Amino acid sequence: MSKGKVWPAEWKVYRDRITGVNVRQLTDYKAHSWHFYFTESGWYDGDRRLLFMSDRGNSTNLFSIDLESGEIVQLTAYPDNDHLDVCLHPSGTKAFIVVRSKVVALDLATLEERVLFECPADFRIGNVNCTADGKYAVTCLQEDLSHRIQIDLGNGYVGHRELMEASPISRIVTIDVESGESETVYEDRNFITHINTSPVKAELMTFCHEGPWHLVDHRIWGLDLRTGKAWKIRERLEPREKVGHEFFHADGIHIGYHGFREDGTNFFGKIGFDNTGMEEVEFPFDTWHAHTCGFKRAVVDGKGGVKTLNVWNRTGETFDGPRTLCELRCSFHSQNVHAHPRFTDDGCRLLFTSDRNGYGNIYLVDIPDDFTSLPKLEL
Repeated sequence: MSKGKVWPAEWKVYRDRITGVNVRQLTDYKAHSWHFYFTESGWYDGDRRLLFMSDRGNSTNLFSIDLESGEIVQLTAYPDNDHLDVCLHPSGTKAFIVVRSKVVALDLATLEERVLFECPADFRIGNVNCTADGKYAVTCLQEDLSHRIQIDLGNGYVGHRELMEASPISRIVTIDVESGESETVYEDRNFITHINTSPVKAELMTFCHEGPWHLVDHRIWGLDLRTGKAWKIRERLEPREKVGHEFFHADGIHIGYHGFREDGTNFFGKIGFDNTGMEEVEFPFDTWHAHTCGFKRAVVDGKGGVKTLNVWNRTGETFDGPRTLCELRCSFHSQNVHAHPRFTDDGCRLLFTSDRNGYGNIYLVDIPDDFTSLPKLEL
């Protein structure tokens, strides 16, 4: 398996057995393939290409698919690797990759790689983002406590609560994408992960205090990268309420999320980074993730007895839905086969991962022009 290797198109189209919509399966390989975490866009080259990860050759590497021809190109060739985290530079010309303990810049045209940052030996590295002005890659570090806590967060959240309770030293670090100079802009004794930079405001990002959502002191935090000031976003409204899986809307100001209450109510919502303009929509079934497009269209992926992707459309001040878009049948057995549904920027298509046929593969489905043609979800 070599950098630059090309595969012919693997895609195929099938008619969903529940709703009748056409679903395009983009990958079809006997190893897991999955798209970026839903907070990150993998679309580039004028939305003609999509980045994704795959375990082809028994090692996790980065790939690109041409959405006009279906051709797949291998962009990295890391041997014996089992994890990547990737984000795009705003220009779409390069990607930043967390591989093992390093942050690497990859030129998407030449495939040249350059190491920008290496994590200190006594820390573990989290995900990577890029500031809206393209000047800095941002990552988070957590004190490595694997010598005393069994940790396997990607496969069943092993050690999740224990890490929260251990209050490891955590840092948020900016890395100059030209010089590689790094600076710790925030440090705390909390299990910090899930960093998200605003796609518009270069100084703004969010992070979370990780752990079981109903037990963490507070989940969603804002951070000013210029001053290092942090603040709470979307305080709990009742005890043991769970709120998380936060993401920035395209305006770079509003933050989307979803949550659960102890009475079994689920909801998705949005709020300004300054805690203004909160809106929430309730629904009566469990979900793993939620994503919205400008709060005009929403999707949740369903779990338990709900094995479908379910969507809402905003009409005036209310939402029509949930309506079933297509079957999901995703196991959620590990992070690599979580559905992580994400709308395209125009809200017309939905990207998701499913291991419905035994292997994680990537799927793309158009939202019908006549939204009311979709069946209402029956519980």
